[in-house]
Amino acid sequence: MYKDLLRYVLPEELSSDFDLVDLQELQGELHLYLDEFNLVPEEFSDKNLVSNGFYESSTVSDFPLRKRKVVLHIRRRRWVDKEGKSYSRSWQINASGTRYSKELAAFFKGAFGYVPDTYQPS
Repeated sequence: MYKDLLRYVLPEELSSDFDLVDLQELQGELHLYLDEFNLVPEEFSDKNLVSNGFYESSTVSDFPLRKRKVVLHIRRRRWVDKEGKSYSRSWQINASGTRYSKELAAFFKGAFGYVPDTYQPS
């Protein structure tokens, strides 16, 4: 049932391909820890890949929930072939040049005319 709730809370790319592995409230912020499922991406289905852990976690700010800042800690999975070549999916979860989810950055741009991380006063 919690997976259904995640579809409403998380950015679309995350709710279908990542698992919520932990959540913590730290200093009034909600930290959600997400790991990519252990499913070889379709674009690499012709290769014989095995899971080889995760890349270092990426941090992305998302829409607040119940007056709490939401911080997503996202770990992308790494796969390797027999020769040791590494493979992973390419995810575009955050807005270019920011640590905000694409949806939150679009909201800021619509509301304020700019995204806070990219604002440079003249």
